[in-house]
Amino acid sequence: MQPRMNVAKLAPEAYRAVAALDKTVSTSGLESRLLHLARLRASQINGCAFCVDLHIKEALADGLDSQTLHLVSAWRESPFFTDRDRAALEWTESVTLIAQTGIPDTAYEAVHAVLTEAEIAQLTMVVATINIWNRIAVSSRMQHPVAIG
Repeated sequence: MQPRMNVAKLAPEAYRAVAALDKTVSTSGLESRLLHLARLRASQINGCAFCVDLHIKEALADGLDSQTLHLVSAWRESPFFTDRDRAALEWTESVTLIAQTGIPDTAYEAVHAVLTEAEIAQLTMVVATINIWNRIAVSSRMQHPVAIG
């Protein structure tokens, strides 16, 4: 698969604005575990190989264990996720798949049971931001580094 375009070069101001938004949501106060899980799950749903690769590497470097990361796509069936993780992952899926889900009250109730309203707002911004990145990366066919050997 060949890259289509370099969005950072073709729309530099907008790209820098997305990067600034990402930096802001990264320091929003949510624990890094939830940031990693949300970014990885949204990227999986959106089929963004670049972002899946990036966020797994970042999560590993930040101390998340590989078994948990391997099971993010099957979080409902895995014992490795806390109630807080599960609510955040459900919220991530609902927001990412908004056209299909309409973000049901059950998803909000689940996340509201374990996160404050401010944390839900912050998580929503994290999910919205990774969805922007996924759309940039997938549409432009950004390439992730290829492991050799």
